[in-house]
Amino acid sequence: MRRTASPLPYPTLFAVPVAAGFPSPADDYIDKPLCLNELLVPRPAATYFIRMPDDSMIGAHFHRGDLLVVDRSLRPGDGRIVVAKVAGELMVRRLVVRGQRGWLHAVHPDHLNIELKEGLDYRIMGVVRWRVHAV
Repeated sequence: MRRTASPLPYPTLFAVPVAAGFPSPADDYIDKPLCLNELLVPRPAATYFIRMPDDSMIGAHFHRGDLLVVDRSLRPGDGRIVVAKVAGELMVRRLVVRGQRGWLHAVHPDHLNIELKEGLDYRIMGVVRWRVHAV
C-alpha cells in the first residue's frame, strides 16, 4: 500500500496554471499553502458571511444558497452588489446611482427594484466582495 504525505494545515496552491490536457510531470510542485481567510477576508473585523437568500440576482450569476463574503468597510457605489436592509428585510441587490437618485436593482424580472427615496427605511449593510458557488 502506498503511503501519502501528511496533510498540510491549509489546502495547497499549485504554482502553475492547470491545463485541460495531460499534466506535465514537471508540474508536480506546490507554490505555498493557501489560506482562504487571508485571500477572502482582508478585513476580518468588517467582514461577515451571508447565504444568497433567493434568485433575485440569478442574471448576475448569484444563485440561491451561494455563500457571500460581505465587507462593511467598502464604500457602496454605482454598480456594486450590496446587502441592504429594507423595512427589516435583508436583500442582495445591485446598487444603481443616477445623479441624486438611487435604486436597489434586482437582476431577475420577478423581483422588484426599490427606489431609495426619503422616508424609506433602509440601510446598506455592506458590499459583496466574493461569491462562493458550488459546482
